[in-house]
Amino acid sequence: QVQLVESGGGLVQPGGSLRLSCAASRSIISINVRWYRQPPGKEREWVASIRTEGTTTYADSVKGRFTISRDNAKNMAYLQMNSLKVEDTAVYYCYAEEYRGGRYYGAYWGQGTQVTVSS
Repeated sequence: QVQLVESGGGLVQPGGSLRLSCAASRSIISINVRWYRQPPGKEREWVASIRTEGTTTYADSVKGRFTISRDNAKNMAYLQMNSLKVEDTAVYYCYAEEYRGGRYYGAYWGQGTQVTVSS
C-alpha cells in the first residue's frame, strides 16, 4: 500500500503558475506516477504521466505548459503548471501504479488538491 498526499493547490490568476506536490509514504522507485484532474461538473481526466525511468507524456490540453517530474530520493512527484487558464480549474489528483518484477502490483490515489484559476 502507498499513501499519496497532494499539496500546492490554491487560487491563481490566469497566466500564473503553481507547483503541485505528491508525497508518497514509501519509495516510488518502482512506481509510475500520473496526475489527473476533475473540473467542476465533469469527469476525471488524465493530465500527465512519468514512468519509473523518467519518460513523460502529456495531455494535449497541457502540453508545453505543464511539466511532470519526480524525485525518487524524496519519494515525491511534482506537477509544475505554468500559463494557467481558467479551464485548468479542477481538483488535481496524484495516481501511482506500482510494478514489482515487471508485474502489475497495485494502484493508489491521493485525496486531491483544488486548483482555481480566476481573475
